[in-house]
Amino acid sequence: MSRTGPISQDGYPSSSPPSTDNQHDPFSNSNGQRRYYDNESDNVDYGRRDTYASDSSNPGLHDQNFYDQNGTYDPYPPQDTDSDVDVYGQKYPPSAESIAAGQPRLGQPDSSTPTFMDYGVPAGAREAYPAWSSERQIPLSKEEIEDIFLDLTQKFGFQRDSMRNMVSAARRCFSAFTRHRENLDPIWFVNFDFLMQLLDSRASRMSPNQALLTLHADYIGGHNANYRKWYFAAQLDLDDAIGHVQNPGLNRLKSKRGKDKRPSHEKSLNNALERWRQAMHNMSQYDRLRQIALYLLLWGEAAQVRFVPECLCFIFKCADDYYRSSECQNRVEPVPEGIYLKNVIKPLYRFMRDQGYEVLDGKFVRKEKDHDEIIGYDDVNQLFWYPEGIARIVLMDKARLVDLPPAQRWMKFNQVDWNRAFFKTYYEKRSFGHLLVNFNRIWVIHIAMYYFYTAFNSPTIYQTNPSSPALTWSVTALGGAVATIIMIFATLAEFSYIPTTWNNSSHLTRRLVFLLITLGLTCGPTFYVVIAEHGPSRGGSLAFILGIVQFFISLVATLLFAVMPSGRMFGDRVAGKSRKYLASQTFTASYPSLERFPRLASIFLWILVFGCKFTESYFFLTLSFKDPIRVMVHMKVQACNDKYFGNNLCTNQAAFTLTIMYIMDLVLFFLDTFLWYIIWNTVYSIGRSFSLGLSIWTPWKDIYTRLPKRIYAKLLATGDMEVKYKPKVLVSQIWNAIIISMYREHLLSIDYVQKLLYHQVDTGAGARRSLRAPPFFIAQGDKSYKGEFFPAGSEAERRISFFAQSLTTDIPAPLPVDAMPTFTVLTPHYSEKTLLSLREIIREEDQNTRVTLLEYLKQLHPIEWENFVKDTKILAEESAMFNGPNPFAGDEKGQSKADDLPFYFIGFKSAAPEFTLRTRIWASLRAQTLYRTVSGMMNYSKAIKLLYRVENPEVVQLFGGNTDKLERELERMARRKFKFLVSMQRYSKFNKEEHENAEFLLRAYPDLQIAYLEEEPPRKEGGDPRIFSSLIDGHSEFIPETGRRRPKFRIELPGNPILGDGKSDNQNHAIIFYRGEYLQLIDANQDNYLEECLKIRNILGEFEEYAVSTQSPYAQWGHKDFKKPPVAIVGAREYIFSENIGILGDLAAGKEQTFGTLAARSMAWIGGKLHYGHPDFLNGLYMTTRGGVSKAQKGLHLNEDIYAGMNAFGRGARIKHTEYYQCGKGRDLGFGTILNFQTKIGTGMGEQMLSREYYYLGTQLPIDRFLTFYYGHPGFHINNMLVILSVQIFIVTLVFLGTLNGQLVICKYTDQGQFLGGQAGCYNLVPVFDWIRRCIISIFLVFMISFLPLFLQELVERGTVKAVIRLAKQFGSLSPVFEIFSTQIYTHSILSNLTLGGARYIATGRGFATTRIYFNILFSRFAGPGIYLGMRTLISLLYVTEFLRWMCRGNSRSHNNSWIGYCRLSRTMITGYKKKRLGHPSEKLSGDVPRAGWRAVLFSEVIFPVFMAVLFVIAYMFVKSFPGSNGKQPPSPLIRIAVISLGPIVWNAAVLLTLFIFSLFLGPMLEATLPSFGTVMAFIAHVLGAIGMIGFFEFLWFLELWDVSHAVLGLIAVIAIQRAIHKILIAVVLSREFKHDETNRAWWSGRWYGRGLGTHVMSQPPREFLVKIIELSLWSSDLLLGHVLLFMLTPPILIPYFDRFHATILCGFGISVRHSYLANLSSQSGCGPLNKSVLLYIQSNKKSSAVGW
Repeated sequence: MSRTGPISQDGYPSSSPPSTDNQHDPFSNSNGQRRYYDNESDNVDYGRRDTYASDSSNPGLHDQNFYDQNGTYDPYPPQDTDSDVDVYGQKYPPSAESIAAGQPRLGQPDSSTPTFMDYGVPAGAREAYPAWSSERQIPLSKEEIEDIFLDLTQKFGFQRDSMRNMVSAARRCFSAFTRHRENLDPIWFVNFDFLMQLLDSRASRMSPNQALLTLHADYIGGHNANYRKWYFAAQLDLDDAIGHVQNPGLNRLKSKRGKDKRPSHEKSLNNALERWRQAMHNMSQYDRLRQIALYLLLWGEAAQVRFVPECLCFIFKCADDYYRSSECQNRVEPVPEGIYLKNVIKPLYRFMRDQGYEVLDGKFVRKEKDHDEIIGYDDVNQLFWYPEGIARIVLMDKARLVDLPPAQRWMKFNQVDWNRAFFKTYYEKRSFGHLLVNFNRIWVIHIAMYYFYTAFNSPTIYQTNPSSPALTWSVTALGGAVATIIMIFATLAEFSYIPTTWNNSSHLTRRLVFLLITLGLTCGPTFYVVIAEHGPSRGGSLAFILGIVQFFISLVATLLFAVMPSGRMFGDRVAGKSRKYLASQTFTASYPSLERFPRLASIFLWILVFGCKFTESYFFLTLSFKDPIRVMVHMKVQACNDKYFGNNLCTNQAAFTLTIMYIMDLVLFFLDTFLWYIIWNTVYSIGRSFSLGLSIWTPWKDIYTRLPKRIYAKLLATGDMEVKYKPKVLVSQIWNAIIISMYREHLLSIDYVQKLLYHQVDTGAGARRSLRAPPFFIAQGDKSYKGEFFPAGSEAERRISFFAQSLTTDIPAPLPVDAMPTFTVLTPHYSEKTLLSLREIIREEDQNTRVTLLEYLKQLHPIEWENFVKDTKILAEESAMFNGPNPFAGDEKGQSKADDLPFYFIGFKSAAPEFTLRTRIWASLRAQTLYRTVSGMMNYSKAIKLLYRVENPEVVQLFGGNTDKLERELERMARRKFKFLVSMQRYSKFNKEEHENAEFLLRAYPDLQIAYLEEEPPRKEGGDPRIFSSLIDGHSEFIPETGRRRPKFRIELPGNPILGDGKSDNQNHAIIFYRGEYLQLIDANQDNYLEECLKIRNILGEFEEYAVSTQSPYAQWGHKDFKKPPVAIVGAREYIFSENIGILGDLAAGKEQTFGTLAARSMAWIGGKLHYGHPDFLNGLYMTTRGGVSKAQKGLHLNEDIYAGMNAFGRGARIKHTEYYQCGKGRDLGFGTILNFQTKIGTGMGEQMLSREYYYLGTQLPIDRFLTFYYGHPGFHINNMLVILSVQIFIVTLVFLGTLNGQLVICKYTDQGQFLGGQAGCYNLVPVFDWIRRCIISIFLVFMISFLPLFLQELVERGTVKAVIRLAKQFGSLSPVFEIFSTQIYTHSILSNLTLGGARYIATGRGFATTRIYFNILFSRFAGPGIYLGMRTLISLLYVTEFLRWMCRGNSRSHNNSWIGYCRLSRTMITGYKKKRLGHPSEKLSGDVPRAGWRAVLFSEVIFPVFMAVLFVIAYMFVKSFPGSNGKQPPSPLIRIAVISLGPIVWNAAVLLTLFIFSLFLGPMLEATLPSFGTVMAFIAHVLGAIGMIGFFEFLWFLELWDVSHAVLGLIAVIAIQRAIHKILIAVVLSREFKHDETNRAWWSGRWYGRGLGTHVMSQPPREFLVKIIELSLWSSDLLLGHVLLFMLTPPILIPYFDRFHATILCGFGISVRHSYLANLSSQSGCGPLNKSVLLYIQSNKKSSAVGW
């Protein structure tokens, strides 16, 4: 935008100085009224802070009658619309500037002028869409647009509604219309309003003609329109070349076979594009608007079909062809209502629904199908990408739809057989092969380079004596063969993931042939060289030359495979010229190009990363490994023998060990790449922050001194106002509003406010007054000034600091408010807390809670609580004065401190609702509630009103002193430019409390809109219920019969819209109610601030659509104004407001700082940022025409947001990141909830790795952008997996080296490396031990480097002291230990999901961690992911009443929290459930877990455990192969280990069989008199099982002659063997599981009848026998493991006040811990006659110790 005069560096215009004439001084006293803050001469009335709505004062609280106890109390008093009257209340004198309606303002070409309403005239005179008014030469009037919508409704059968109130609602909203109709249907109404607000938004900054033209170009025909791209990708131009009528279906396919004789120029894509452009250019504005209206009507009613955008394009194409046909135009009678929903949408919806669900008794039941068997949204959508796919669409009579003329297709949609059309276009099989296919270049780079390095430094393996250079060249060259083999396996795996019916098999086959030839070239010469070099002539020069040539061929091949995307090999799906690949290029590979400098920076980043990595890896890893290889290759252990294997174990033990060491070195080779990526990415990001001016170390440190100038220059669109009004006057209003908002939020006390406000002061000359700036602005530069402006470390200080710092960056210039685009904030809500109840905040949650929520919040926010109490006391004083004798009378000092205690304790003294509600709101605004989110986001409305008033002083003068009319005008502008939509899907099913809270929101914020689902009974008996998407707001009237609000809009849906994991479907059903051009996605636990909302116009400017082109998008194809890739997503920073809530909150905030800010900053710059949901801004039009704001297939799209980013990126849109704007965000605060969140992220990442989006990005991105994508997203999680893998391999390496170290004589050397004499028969393992030390350093270095980004980010933005303190706090609280556990949780989640599936949304919980968790709950939650692995690792390195009740219960009656339930649930991922549902109550205890595929089970549950068992058995047998101290050979270790391993299993089987016979005969007789008979039998079995396990270990120790090292090694082998046996039995032998637990109870009680087993009653006892054998072994090990953990936790709790110290670390302050030793001890513990003293001991230590987890 243009401004008068150039802008100086400090932001003030350098034109003529502002006039100081009194008539232009808004602070002039000429009118006799002064309403500004002036503590020297005026009575200051700051207004009491109102916690009802943080952005407005509430005069109801000041009203005398409000506190009249005789009157009725209204819990929802009418909100005062005059927000912050003291801030805005300046009276401006008349201005010389004209505000004529037709005059453009502020240099905006043909922009709209603010329309100031005379609110004295009838409401019908108001303009609903001011920018689209008759005065502005609009191409079509609103009446004509209305006619278009009604005409389309009649011709296509969109929904109608017979409710008369919809007519009146429409008339009220559009009373400017000259014609009224009897029936207006809601879909018409919704889409009419949607389109008109779009036109109004665009016409605000451009001419109406241009607004309609660009809108049509964006939706239908422009360069970036998705419909146009689809039209040519699907080759529809070959069917109906513009202006021709022909039979498309056959001709298209003939043209593909080369049989079509049309001239080649007709088939030319460029010619087709030109014909398209001419057709679009010649189209009338009426037809353009008709096409937009038709698309919106189809889209608005499409429901789940909105997730398949190209399907919607096809529907639109058929509808548009039909509309232009004579059949449609000649039709007189309107089409029946709802025919579009019935004939087009419902069949598609039901097909998609039936893929994952079956409907039984009106309820959805999930089918047991995995992704590769489900035709999902993407499969449906991709059918329409290709002409061959569209040709598959057939009718019920088997005729193809494409064989019909285009105009006839629409009427045949009700006859389409969709089941025959769709098929899988990509198989999301659960396999690690996806990692090989998607990231093949990563494996090539690392494994091939590792081979090159290691082979060159391992000559002792392959060299003869003397060494042969030819052999070195040739063997090293095999690295190319390694790279080729990786590519071959990747190609073979790719064959299994994509169908080979269309365009895929040909290029894959050609690639495979090429790879086989390359394999021959890279490994073939080695055969010749080896034969020649071992021959008598030693090869000669030919072998040497051949080896060199082979090496360079391998180098070229490796470089080719490492750099070139596999998608560009032999069939370029990225940049190929063939029409065959146009669809793939258009929808998956249209990556936006980077500008020159960011692209060079991207390439240079990876040159730095891999340059450092390859250098460091060679010298640190490879060369250090050279000596261990040299000493171990030919090492043969002597003097050992085995009865069965002879000396083979001795001979090969060193080789086994060396092989494991090679694998360990390879894993470390992968890890250090991520280390260097972290380092250099951090350097890039920090450098970027310096260049943007975000660092406190930048030269312009005086950010506060220049803040007023920057506010004026960057936040205000003032134009030529500086000649009439002083910049200081304008800035003062903005600044004072910010300070007052903080005062009302209780962040600042009145004393601080006085120091921070602008004040009017007398100048002494002619009674004139001037503004005095607060000393805050000059204090930073004036060292002599001593004063405090904020409480130290307060939220106010943080917010103002960021606000000042953010304005140092370069940000887009704002448009005037009336010209800014309209935008909507969208928040999905399910069951998140809306408003805290009084019970929740002042009562403890349960008996394990250590502190009330209010006490917790008071400790966290002491300053804000103190300010709140001060306000409440003043309010109470005023209330008492109005309602009775003044309680302060007679007491000059007021009430005593004792009387004030209730205020400080619970925030109120009177139980009146207005006081209790204030406390509830204060607490809710500091918790993660929806009220906090709504309150914060409504600051946008306040900001728009503030900016509009400041920038348009003529508004104030127009309304004179009528503040009500002025406020209504400001509200009209805010309502026009900003909408807030909460998708509250459960609203119609809320309970009373939830409904009251939602109603409170609507009353506090009447403009808030709530979209929800409404259900009606089916019209016919046995039919599906009717479901509607409805919308209400605070202005909606109440229905007297129900007490609920009447919906403004009500759209029928084809069925239940929640088919996925919830959030994306929730967003999708509400998306039709958003308005404007942009969306901001916000979660229900976020916050926003007034000062950040003031930047909204700058943020929307990041979409680069402010600069209006006068060029028609159709005048010249490829014009520079329209060719640039659009910006689809603008990311923003998040401030984790829970960072100060203990160390766990700080950890969550630290992760957000590093990923969401530091990493996002650099990734966005070099083109690697995607979309992560909140608080990103989206180009609404771009995203909604390409599938919506998220994806929604259940399970697969668990992390729904990132798919929208990948989708937009692949389709050619840019994704940006802003540093100058931030929103607040809450994070999980408890140990369990954080790990639940990480589990959700981990399983979601596992699903991402299966997805086609990763396949497209991994196989099509250029190398530098691929590496940015990989290491910024999946690489982090794969690195976590490799870290855990490195630890496990390292432990195995240590075990094998321990066997060598324990049995062999190790050679000794002097410090100078000289061999000491007299060591005959020793083995040189010193280089191996040195290598081990380097490995330890590597693992710890990789781990510690992960803290570097957080430290540097803190250093740059907050300074050295805070950075050091934060790092020390994290290390002091042992957060690195927590990070290790988190890494394992991530790893376990991904691995289990890739093999077994089960990804689902986990409601992690957003409350405060004020409750201790029982040890048994923690054990059951983390035993599988971490504890078992940790204990196995611990044993390798060694080369509780509630817990007991949990271990024992569930045997006589079902229990939702028992060991038996945990055990059964953990194995059902392998066995699956019986498909028959028996309806037993205990079925609800079982999750909806699909059965894993046999391939995944075979590797993870059979092969891998057996391999590990064999490995440890080999180690044990090697140790036992040496003669004992008596010189005799020990007995066979294989027999010994078999007896010890199988003995407990056999013992358990015998015990169980014996007890089964007893229970079978005695149980039915004794159960009536002894109800706990089953419990007693279970107790006996479990005790004997534990005794048997302990006894067999003691027996092993005895056999080992009490040698601890041998016994521990034997124990390791026994654990591995038993684990393998259990997994094999579960995976291979066990049949499917019942969802109930009746078989378990039947086993112990002996009563098998009456259990609902049906025909399974005979097969279940033997199955249960196997199950009980496994369970008894697992129970015994878990019992021992749990008590080991409890005893490990016992020493810390013996330290006095340790629990309080621990709470201080976790929560940031001391919490009073109340021990309740025996509160939960029940006499009926379910464990039988256990020793009560044991229970007492464990109980007394349980709660304090459990919190350590």
